[in-house]
Amino acid sequence: MLKFGFIGWRGMVGSVLMERIGLNRDIDSVEALYYSTSQVGQPGPGGAPLLDADDVSQLEQLDVIVTCQGSGHTKRVYPALRSAGWSGYWVDASSALRMADDAVIVLDPINRAQIDAALKDGIKTFIGGNCTVSLMLMAIGGLLRSGHVEWVSTMTYQSASGAGAKFLKELVSQMGLLGSAAQEQLVDPAASVLEIDRIITQQLHSPKLASAITGVPLAASLIPWIDSAVEEGQTREEWKGQVETNKILGTTDPIPVDGICVRVGAMRCHSQGLTIKLKEDLPLDEVEALIKESSEWTRVIPNAKTESMQALTPAAVSGTLEIPVGRIRKMKMGPRYVAAFTVGDQLLWGAAEPLRRMLPILKNHLG
Repeated sequence: MLKFGFIGWRGMVGSVLMERIGLNRDIDSVEALYYSTSQVGQPGPGGAPLLDADDVSQLEQLDVIVTCQGSGHTKRVYPALRSAGWSGYWVDASSALRMADDAVIVLDPINRAQIDAALKDGIKTFIGGNCTVSLMLMAIGGLLRSGHVEWVSTMTYQSASGAGAKFLKELVSQMGLLGSAAQEQLVDPAASVLEIDRIITQQLHSPKLASAITGVPLAASLIPWIDSAVEEGQTREEWKGQVETNKILGTTDPIPVDGICVRVGAMRCHSQGLTIKLKEDLPLDEVEALIKESSEWTRVIPNAKTESMQALTPAAVSGTLEIPVGRIRKMKMGPRYVAAFTVGDQLLWGAAEPLRRMLPILKNHLG
């Protein structure tokens, strides 16, 4: 029986991954072993003691390792495993190995042929992509694959979950503090809205609302910077847009992708405003048809007020696999410029689901 090991399965992405695995019964026919970096020996799923996630001698007995533990653990353990001669399959949510030459970024509705070719060629390292990149490709991958796109500008509105569980909890705490600060005024019909605004603004500048992670509050605000600085004024999150998109698509002539990544107060869905420059003037119905071909979960939403408000929001999409794409129209810059807006669940297609879908692919490959 194949042995699958799970590391980082209790974190936010790991928990969603395990829930999805259970719903789809992806590991019913394998021996599942659970590892920990902090609670070794304590009871795990099914009551078996948790194994040591840093013990290479234990890990090298596995056929497949699935990890959501983070880049630090990957950088520590992965090279040691490979140096010890381990020839199993590594499936990882972290970014540590994404751009390695012997690793494939997995998003099988978009690049299944690339995954199959990699397995045939003996590649054994499969990595989940950046959340906004994966969600963008699920939205407009069909259009990008068609060869009609000259470049894409992605203006992202990324949820708190993308920064981790602690940041998500901080956001909810900040929301509560803001609501309670103006509670008396909110229930007083005679209270001035300017007084409410003054109270909220005062709270936003209070040390009580400062984030331990970013230093500034997110509730009732936004943060126009995600990750570290890289060259030419980009953040690393913005840099990932082009390099990961083209690696997933396997392009020989890279498509330029750039924009500004912004953290907003949504809970777990990332939204993106897209400006797409086409190589030639395509009718809008052809553009929409190519977008629909992106995946079976992609939904084209009519460019109308009611449909946009009902379908193109984090509240509507949270917890689902749906990838709605709307506000599709030609722009005033010219007939080769197309606008679109899309939303997707960062914890599903943006993180856990591509990893989950690798498990049956690997089971079938391993026989």
